[in-house]
Amino acid sequence: MTRDITPAGSPATGAVDEAFVEVRASFDRFCLAAGIEALGTMMEADVTAACGPRHGRDAARRAHRWGRTRGRIGFHGGKIEVERPRVRGVDGSEVTIPSWETAAQEDWLGRWAMNLMLINVSTRRFGRAVRLPEGDVPASPGSGVSKSAASRRFVALSAARLADFMAADLSALDLLVVQIDGLHLGDDLVLVAAIGVDGEGNKHPLALVEGATENAATVQALLDNLVSRGLDPTVPRLFIADGAKALSKAIRRTFGSAAAIQRCQIHKARNIMERLPKEHHAATRRVLRQAWELDDADKAEKLIRNLARRLDQQWPGVAASILEGLDEILTVVRLKLPKELRRSLACTNIAENMMGTIRRVTRNVKRWRDAGMALRWVAAGMIEANKGFRRLKAHKQLSVLRAALQAHHDRMTIKPVAHVTRAA
Repeated sequence: MTRDITPAGSPATGAVDEAFVEVRASFDRFCLAAGIEALGTMMEADVTAACGPRHGRDAARRAHRWGRTRGRIGFHGGKIEVERPRVRGVDGSEVTIPSWETAAQEDWLGRWAMNLMLINVSTRRFGRAVRLPEGDVPASPGSGVSKSAASRRFVALSAARLADFMAADLSALDLLVVQIDGLHLGDDLVLVAAIGVDGEGNKHPLALVEGATENAATVQALLDNLVSRGLDPTVPRLFIADGAKALSKAIRRTFGSAAAIQRCQIHKARNIMERLPKEHHAATRRVLRQAWELDDADKAEKLIRNLARRLDQQWPGVAASILEGLDEILTVVRLKLPKELRRSLACTNIAENMMGTIRRVTRNVKRWRDAGMALRWVAAGMIEANKGFRRLKAHKQLSVLRAALQAHHDRMTIKPVAHVTRAA
């Protein structure tokens, strides 16, 4: 019969007892002490591997112990001092300790800084966000939790992520839809971004460029970047833009005159309403909604032309605006897409959702120093928005879009064959 020989209620002793004392005093300090002890064990194992057992005589050893020193590693968004061993090679040169190098090079501090700034913690409050003012691990001078230190880390990490983002290979993405939209950050600073939807309905931030205005040159630079990174310009796709003529011009120049372009219906309606008095809003909005819900593109175009004809006498400029770009407003209708898919692709809501995240992320920025700063922040916002993306609601109908785009491309590119008559 097996008996339990451990006395009931016997107190913990040794290291366990000390650990419980640390937990009672401060859990934060206990975690720090446990982490330092674990790191010390790893470093001692590395030193033993290089120098052999302590006080041992090993003719094959390649280094020897050389005392101890103090160094800094990351902890809770800042730095702490840790004692570490030193090792010298047989030639007298310093030998690195792998576990220490890993701990020192791990970019915890940069990721802490970037994460907190993306959720709108200002650099002035960074130290308080990562260290409790009354805690047992104080933020002493040189601990790296100051506003300038946090800012430097954010700049370094966001610049690295921007470079990776703008150089990512796009050739493996089966993109069916590309949305392009602009973000105005100042009187002479505009960023134009692209976001794509693949054949499975997944959304991908693609690229970002800066310019003074949302003109054809800026959009062309964006499209050239996409093509240089592997986006095949011969594959039929649907391009969705906010209505700027520069966008359509650059898209057709890069992807051919047969490119299917859908102008955002929400932007179009908003622009029309802003130029009309309130008493015309309800009737105009009703006609536009009715036209966009029709399955017949010819009937939809007739409705919109009748609306422009009624407004032409009193508001000729608005009537001309309604008719401008009419073909591109009804592209998803002409492609005969299902209604649910049309609602998802008739506007730039996907890009607008991403822009909303970017505005939230950049809310604490009071002054844009230059375009480089804007690119870093906005790219970080696009990457942050990507974490919350969901599949397109009508993703099961994207096969219909693929077939419709191919049919549209074939219809627009196949040249008619001239009939040859033989002489009698």
